Amino acid sequence: MDNLLKVVPLAVVMIAGPQIITAIMLATSERARRNSYAYVAGAMVASTAATAVFYYAARALGLEGSDGDSGSAVVDWLLVLVLLVAAVRVFLKRHDTEPPKYMRKLQTATPSASFRIGLLLFLIMPTNLLVTFTVGTLLASQGEPLWRSIGFLLVTGLLISSPLLVLLLMGKRADTVLPALRSWMNANSWVVSEIVLALFLLLQIQSIVSA
Repeated sequence: MDNLLKVVPLAVVMIAGPQIITAIMLATSERARRNSYAYVAGAMVASTAATAVFYYAARALGLEGSDGDSGSAVVDWLLVLVLLVAAVRVFLKRHDTEPPKYMRKLQTATPSASFRIGLLLFLIMPTNLLVTFTVGTLLASQGEPLWRSIGFLLVTGLLISSPLLVLLLMGKRADTVLPALRSWMNANSWVVSEIVLALFLLLQIQSIVSA
């Protein structure tokens, strides 16, 4: 369970970058509330599905076992490698501030389109795949049931729905707060991701050394 608690902060990596910027833009779109609800739903379906796929894939490969067995040790070092790859990728992409083409149509997006964007964005983003791989594989290697991923998924849902919460709580004042938040995230999301990845990497290495 201690290992699972270490995974929860990776929810920050799940939403940092185009994911949260898209959520902010949809919260200021023509159908702000409906689009935001649909986007969050798509994001959560994708995150849950990806985590489950990696979890059952790890079990099918025989990585499930108790602490200290060879399968678990392999997973521990594999997670270190995955985190290093994620950190390097985030660093290399730190200057990519040009918004993706799909963002140009977000102001007039429909709820169905918002759902698809959330679904696809959380499925195809390499950092998201690395994080859901980490969570699913870690749970399987530690012999934990899949439902233990609920903490990670709830934090992911809370973070990605934060623009919607700002909209619901602040009303028209959100028109000032959300653009400022979008600008800050666009400039600093990679720093936040690197800090979280570095922290988790250190915790993972410490866990391996002390085992």
